[in-house]
This record gives sequence, structure tokens and C-alpha cells, in this order.
Amino acid sequence: MKLIPVILCGGSGSRLWPISREHHPKPFLRLDDNQSLLQKAFIRAASLPGVEEILTITNRELFFKTQDDYVEVNSQNLATSFILEPFGRNTAAAITAAALKIASAYTPDTQLLILAADHIITNQAAFEQAVESARELAATGRLVALGTQPTAPETGYGYIEAKDNQVLRFIEKPSKETAEHYISSGHFYWNTGIFCFSANTFIEEAKKHCPDVLNTVNTCLTHSRHSNGKHFIQIELDKKHFMAVPDISIDYAVMERSSNVAVVPCDIGWRDIGSWPAIESLENKDAHGNTTSGEVILHSVKNSYIRSNTKGRVIGVVGMEDVFIVDTPDALLVAKRSYAQDVKNIYIDLKNRGHETHKFHRTVTRPWGFYTVLEKGDGFNIKQILVKPKCSLSLQMHHHRSEHWIVVHGMAQVTRSDEEFLVATNESTYISAGQKHRLTNPGVIDLILIEIQSGEYLGEDDIVRFEDNYGRC
Repeated sequence: MKLIPVILCGGSGSRLWPISREHHPKPFLRLDDNQSLLQKAFIRAASLPGVEEILTITNRELFFKTQDDYVEVNSQNLATSFILEPFGRNTAAAITAAALKIASAYTPDTQLLILAADHIITNQAAFEQAVESARELAATGRLVALGTQPTAPETGYGYIEAKDNQVLRFIEKPSKETAEHYISSGHFYWNTGIFCFSANTFIEEAKKHCPDVLNTVNTCLTHSRHSNGKHFIQIELDKKHFMAVPDISIDYAVMERSSNVAVVPCDIGWRDIGSWPAIESLENKDAHGNTTSGEVILHSVKNSYIRSNTKGRVIGVVGMEDVFIVDTPDALLVAKRSYAQDVKNIYIDLKNRGHETHKFHRTVTRPWGFYTVLEKGDGFNIKQILVKPKCSLSLQMHHHRSEHWIVVHGMAQVTRSDEEFLVATNESTYISAGQKHRLTNPGVIDLILIEIQSGEYLGEDDIVRFEDNYGRC
């Protein structure tokens, strides 16, 4: 019986701001071993016996970033399929889309293993054993959850109450006192969010418990763009029809309502990396209980986490205790340890204000390469742009800004209105507001240039795209 791991790569990671942003969420956070959480999820899934394909559900804007992460770790050349969402709609929509598509592309008894892209599992052997047990239960027509023994009265996790393998109920994030009771009773597990079931079992349960989700997702799939091949799926979900899908989690929509849910208790070294204390727990502490990263100097500091992601900048901390300090080129977080879960309020406030630091870092990855904002002021914006070999930006136009390009490495092929020409290293060109233009790297080395934007409005939304050639990269 075929098993297809389904990696859910979404969420804003608001409690991990300022490292996590809307267009660089926590699955892409690199740990000390330089692997991202997403890469670890892929390796975990790819190591399971018999896996030939991995399906990832992510935002359309994160597709190329996800592909880049996979290229680094997909040594087995597994098939990588994608369902691309125009915006987040919670886990019920994502998992329903996966089940419907897998049931139609393969056979209804094909099993899905649902994995989150922002978890850590330290015991791969135990994980593989738990998955095998879950598959055996799923083959009998059950929805199966993996539950791990709680080690602390964690209030940020959901819990599962069970008797033997039968799930009695799911509980959302309890109070500390309630969590302490759960641990002492011995009948509760942390809900890992890892589920296993056959496509047809899930669809039948969805018909009973959330037919609105099932029907709206099915309609959306019918109106979406599909690219199918042998062991390959790529679907761009239609924005208009996806809007009609209820925004609800798989726990609320199906798992909590069904009487057909089993649990596999396991000890797999599972952690949900959703906050700065969770990140801190993965790293070593000094004799004073401090964890540091980057160029950091401490004096009389205890039990604190200080991280610098700004090259060339020193962080000095004096006389502090129980704090989180996280520095990036465009944002700085300072938080008391007891308020770590409230970091999300900063993210929400920035989003409500329309501030770009909830969405982008100064360096933004694009399908063709990346750009870094070097300086920004009233009426001007200076960027460094890197375009990978044989890659091209959109054919585009700006209403409010002009652009001056100075090539510092490589060769640029420039389309401007009806003309096309080359710009070599140490040469420059100018694009006026209202001109159609495109930038291409025709060479075999990276193209690096400095872009100086000037105008009355410099927002990233001042762009009209006429044509994309991202597939050439």
C-alpha cells in the first residue's frame, strides 16, 4: 500500500518574529547545523521505507523558496509534488485538498502521512516505528494520530486523552493547572499534529463532519490549474473558489468530531518549534544559563537568549536576566522570558499598521535570485540585486518610480520598451517610470547589480507584470 507524506509548510510564525516573516516563515529558519526546519521535515519523510514521492502544501509565494530548500537535501531524487495556496486557509482545507487529489491520482486506499514543516523529531528510529504502527491502524479504516508522552505541563500544546489506542477526546491548549493534572493522570498525550489515514477514510469522515469543507475544496480543485505527470502533481488553487473554503483546523473539522480516531503513543523526541523558548531549548547554554549567537558581549547576564543576525554589528548586554534579544538588520526584539508567547502581538501590530517588517526581511528571495535593501529614504531606495544564471525577472512596468541599474558583476541583458541590449560590468542603464522592462542574466555566472529607485512612491506593489519566465531558471 502506497504511502505519501504530506508536508504542511505554512503559517506566519508570529511568535518567532523578527526572524520569521510572512514571506520567510519559521519552516525556513536555519538551525545551528544550517538545515532549515523544512529540510529536516523532508529528510524525515524521505527516510521512511518505500516513500517515492513527497507532497508539499504551501503558499504560492513560497514555492521557489521551498524548491530551493529541497534541492539541497533531496539526494534520493524523490518526486516532489505541490499544492499551492493563494493564501492561508488553515489545515482542514490543505489536508482535504491533498486527500482528494491523491485519491484521484492514485488509489483511494493510498495512505497519507501528515507532517508539519516546523517540528523537530530527534529519534528517527522511533518515529519510523510509530509510523509503521499508525499505518497498520490506518489500513483498518481508522484516522490515526501520533501522541507523545508529555514531559512538562506545557500550555502551548494540544492534548489527547486516550484509553489504550482509542482517542476519547482532543483538548486545546489548557491552563498550567489543568496540564499538570493531565500529566499526573497518565492518560493524556501531547498532540503532535502528525496524522495517518487512507485518502478514502478521510474523505468519508469529512463527508460526515465537515461536508462544507469537502465540497468547497472539491469545487476549488475543479477550477484550479493542474499539472500532472507520472508520480507528479502540481496544483495552483484558484483564488476565487478558495475564498469560499471555511477557515478551520483539521482538529476542529474532523479529528475532534469523529469517533473513528486512534492514537499511537510514541517517544520520538518531538518538539513544536513555535516560540523563542523552543528555539533556545535546541541550543547549548553557558555556565550562567545564557545562549548566544553572533557577535555578542555579556556582562552580569543570566538565563537569557541573545541572537544577532546582523553581520558586523556587536550586541552588548549588561545586567539583564531572563530576556530574549533577537537582532536583525531591520528589526530588534527585546522581551522578558515570561512574555515570550506575546511576541505575536508585535507581529500583529506591525501587520495592522501595514509595516513591511511583518512581511519581508531586507533580503528577499525570489525565483530568479534575491535582492537586499541597502538604504531607504524619502524618495529613494537602493538595492543590491542578484540574478542567477539563465534567469529572468518579469516583463514589468512601474507607474511611480524610475530605476537606475549599475552592473557590478556579470552581464545583464536588458529589455526596455522595444529595444534589447547588453550592459557589462561597470556600465549602467536607466529605466524611466511607465517603461516596460525586463532584466535577464544570459551568462553562466551570477549577475549582481545596484538598483537605485527614485520617485514619489516606492512600494513593492507598484508593479504591473506582463509576463513571467521563472520556469527558465
